Amino acid sequence: MKRLNKIICAGLLTIVLLAIPSCQSSNKWRRVDDGLFVADFKAPGTTPFQKLSIFIIKIDPHVYQFQLLNISQTGQAPMTTLDWSKKFNLIGVINAGMYQTDLKSNVGFMKNFDHVNNNHLNSTHQSLAAFNPVCKEEPPFYIYDLDEVEKDSILARYQTAIQNLRLIKRPGENRWPKQNEKWSEAALGQDEEGDVLFIYCRRPASMYELNNALLHLPLGLVCAQHLDGGPHASLYFSHKGEFKYYIGAAEIHPAANEVISGVALPNVIGFRKRRDTSLNKHQKNSE
Repeated sequence: MKRLNKIICAGLLTIVLLAIPSCQSSNKWRRVDDGLFVADFKAPGTTPFQKLSIFIIKIDPHVYQFQLLNISQTGQAPMTTLDWSKKFNLIGVINAGMYQTDLKSNVGFMKNFDHVNNNHLNSTHQSLAAFNPVCKEEPPFYIYDLDEVEKDSILARYQTAIQNLRLIKRPGENRWPKQNEKWSEAALGQDEEGDVLFIYCRRPASMYELNNALLHLPLGLVCAQHLDGGPHASLYFSHKGEFKYYIGAAEIHPAANEVISGVALPNVIGFRKRRDTSLNKHQKNSE
């Protein structure tokens, strides 16, 4: 009888431990290259037994150059993130934002140097990602809250700007209301060190739920914006033996010379290593 009670107690303890929402010890960054890390995170979902699978690329914008690509500027036909990467020699590619029924214009404001993809400032989209600064004194990449900083002051300092729905406001505030709708998500974030995060959650989740999970992971996340969700969400990454390719809730493993049918996107954000290393913050910190 005593042995049976011990077994029951041990079983109950196991259930209680499983029910505690915590980040697994396997949630660790893997260094891929200078200023470039990846991690596969498992985070609690709406129930203690539902885990969200979240893949994140952490990119130092002092080491890597970001590029906004639009079919309205390049004249290309829409392509998958894999094809955008191959065509423009990019390490990683993700959605640049939701697009309109013309299949080329971003839902929010979008500008890349002299090219304007959408000149309309969307009043409901409170997040603006800016890069390609006019002066080197500016951060190379920064996600602004438009209810805190005027658009014109940002555009005066940056050549590239992408307006999207806000997920998390600085310095780490979940701005998405509770909802029943769930989807796979591609998101853009930034941490307290200024590193850029390409975020991909395969398991459908509400944005309120995903935001809470991201804020409880060891990311130092301070802000994030929604890029796209459901079957249109996509991410491609290939560098030094690390490979990830997601379309919607699927993880793709293309065979050699295999043509992958997937969502073709009109606007994407990609990155490659900088040729000019004068912006390398790690070098500056070591001087």
